[in-house]
Amino acid sequence: MNRVYAHAVLDFFIAFGVVMGGAMLAGMAALFLWRPPAETVLEIAGRIKIWAVVVAVGGSIDPIRVIEANVLEGYLSPAVQQIGYIVCAFLGAHLATELVQWMCRSPG
Repeated sequence: MNRVYAHAVLDFFIAFGVVMGGAMLAGMAALFLWRPPAETVLEIAGRIKIWAVVVAVGGSIDPIRVIEANVLEGYLSPAVQQIGYIVCAFLGAHLATELVQWMCRSPG
């Protein structure tokens, strides 16, 4: 399997899992705290979306450094690759947030 494709898929699912896992665990915590679980889940899913992207792409500023260094040297391929990883991670986090919103919608 292509290494770039595998890395992009991993980033997507890591970000997806961070949002879903964090939101679901926040919902469980809300039950213990006598708070409305659906509101808590929705709030947390929105708040941790950007952090899920950060976690998926490496949790540091290194991807931005790779983009900067390669663009300044005139090599666009590695920069585009890093941007693609960030986009895949964002799509995973966004899809998870949309799924959480869909699950928390009230019927009717």
